[in-house]
Amino acid sequence: MKNLFVPSKMAYVRGERPVVNCILCAICQKDATVKSLQIYQSENFSVTVNLYPYNPGHLMIFPHRHVTDVRQLREDEIMELHRLEKLSLDILDSLYQPGGYNIGFNLGKNSGASIEHLHLHIIPRYPNEVGFLDILSGTRVIVEDPQNTLEKLKKAFAGAVK
Repeated sequence: MKNLFVPSKMAYVRGERPVVNCILCAICQKDATVKSLQIYQSENFSVTVNLYPYNPGHLMIFPHRHVTDVRQLREDEIMELHRLEKLSLDILDSLYQPGGYNIGFNLGKNSGASIEHLHLHIIPRYPNEVGFLDILSGTRVIVEDPQNTLEKLKKAFAGAVK
């Protein structure tokens, strides 16, 4: 049996994380102990590449204000989040041409949420994903280093937002 090995994820699996109250708040506060993959920052939100992506272009959008449920967002934040979601989709379409998307929140531990800070996942899906590995062994093949994704998307967001 062959195994795929992602050495950078072992610390995450073991629960080794920076010692901060909230990883996403630490990113917003530019805490040096936290690896930031931030590609864009608006008045109330940050857009980041996911450190452990399901696919190339996997983004997260989260409020700077620490909230745990979408119902805690103010009306102006909801509108800003929607604009960032639309912008992110347009940029991902342009750079990656995915065949579709999974978009959503995981609210609460029972939903699979691993971070207690509201964040919207945008996961591009591709026609030729190696899905059988995921189904048979719980393994994902990541075809692009998140650092490369970060650089591409930073440039795209900088060009799209004036």
